[in-house]
Amino acid sequence: MHLSSNPRLGQGLPAPRQAAKPVERAATQPKNPLHGLTLEAIVAQLAAHYGWPGLAQRIAIRCFEVDPSVASSLKFLRKTPWARDKVEGLYLFMLREIRRARPKGDPAAEAPNGSGIPVATAAVVGD
Repeated sequence: MHLSSNPRLGQGLPAPRQAAKPVERAATQPKNPLHGLTLEAIVAQLAAHYGWPGLAQRIAIRCFEVDPSVASSLKFLRKTPWARDKVEGLYLFMLREIRRARPKGDPAAEAPNGSGIPVATAAVVGD
């Protein structure tokens, strides 16, 4: 630990920490269907596909059962990692169901983001 000699910080106090350098990530994740999607888009697509009662049957959490809405679901899912994992897993399952149901050669089945959903319907997060 480096002790600061700055009189404004006081003698013997540790020097302020340097900000960590950002980790460089790959620009794209072509095999990750969740890449670039917001949690809001995922919940909205699940609710549109299964309906709130169907969603509550598949994932038994109160925000899908009692007075369900995208806003209340987001509030709960952002605070609860295990529930978010279940929602993301169901979303991936839904994508596989959709992809299997489409005939081969359908251009929407070969969407650029690999999700099987045309890009125009998927909400994408900007950089």
